[in-house]
Formats: sequence, structure tokens, C-alpha cells
Amino acid sequence: MHAIRFSSYRYAVNFRNSLMSNSFALLVSAVFAGVVTTSALAESGLEPPMDLLATQLRLQGFACDHPESAKLDEKASKPSETVWFVMCKGVRYRMTVVPDLAAKIEKLDQ
Repeated sequence: MHAIRFSSYRYAVNFRNSLMSNSFALLVSAVFAGVVTTSALAESGLEPPMDLLATQLRLQGFACDHPESAKLDEKASKPSETVWFVMCKGVRYRMTVVPDLAAKIEKLDQ
């Protein structure tokens, strides 16, 4: 592997800063793409990955190790919030997902 040699410290610092700013821009782009994709799935009526909803359940303290299904409740959903029925290995949840907020989760009886 060849080392890049700079004639002065200033050039080295500029090079490092340009690499870091490009890395930051790439990270921001990746996060933005994920948010847009998730929003587009919800708005189009397509179901997001069950794992994504199961992860949100676990982050909020609910058990969901093996997600089985996720169904969109179109009647209860609104433009600013989507309602999902998530089935996880014998447990059923109703999740109201609002962007930038914790999901409202209700454990339902079988």
C-alpha cells in the first residue's frame, strides 16, 4: 500500500477534512434514503419489513422475538400516522406509528 505524502501540513489537513465531509454527506444521504423509503412504503400501502416493526416493539419494552405478520389497518390510519397489527409468536399488538415519535403500542387479546 502506498502512502500519500503531502508537501505541507495544511494540504494534509485539507485532504483529511474533505474525506470527513464526504463521509458525513454519505451518512446523511443513507439516513435520508432510509426515512424516505419507510415513508413511501407506509404511504403506498405496502407493508414495511416485519423486522422493523418488531425492532420498534422491542425498543419500547415489548416481547417480539419472532415476528409472524404485519397488516396495515387502512381504516384507522391517517395521513400523519399509520396503524399496524403485528403478530409475534402468539402475541398480537396494535401499533400506531407517528414519524419522529415513539409508537403507541397496545397488546391485544388473542
